[in-house]
Amino acid sequence: MTIFKEKVSEEFLTVAETKEILEDLEMERAADEDREMRYELKRAIEHVNRFALLDPEESLQLVEELEELEKVDTPTAYKIANLRPLDRDELRAVFAQERYTLDGDELDEIINIVKQYA
Repeated sequence: MTIFKEKVSEEFLTVAETKEILEDLEMERAADEDREMRYELKRAIEHVNRFALLDPEESLQLVEELEELEKVDTPTAYKIANLRPLDRDELRAVFAQERYTLDGDELDEIINIVKQYA
C-alpha cells in the first residue's frame, strides 16, 4: 500500500522572497518562548541568509527579464535567479534536463542579464 500526498498548490519563490518569509517566521517563533525552532527551519534560515544576495524586488525583476526570453519558462527563470550562474557551464547545468539546448548567443544573453544583478 502506497500513500500519496496530494499537491494542493505550487508557487515559485526566489531565495530572497524565501528569506523574507523565513525572517517573519523566525521572529514569530522567537516571540513565543515555549516554541522551539526545528532543526530543518534553522538550516533553511542559515541557507537563505548565506545565498540571498538580492532583495526580493530585484530578484523578481531578474525573473521577469529572464521570462521575456524565448527559451526560458517560469520554473527555469526562478532556478536561474536563485543560482545566478555566471558562466556557460553553470548555465548549461540548469538546462541539462530540458529537451533542447541553447546556442552560445542565447547562453550569453542570459548570462548578461544575470550579471546585471550580480
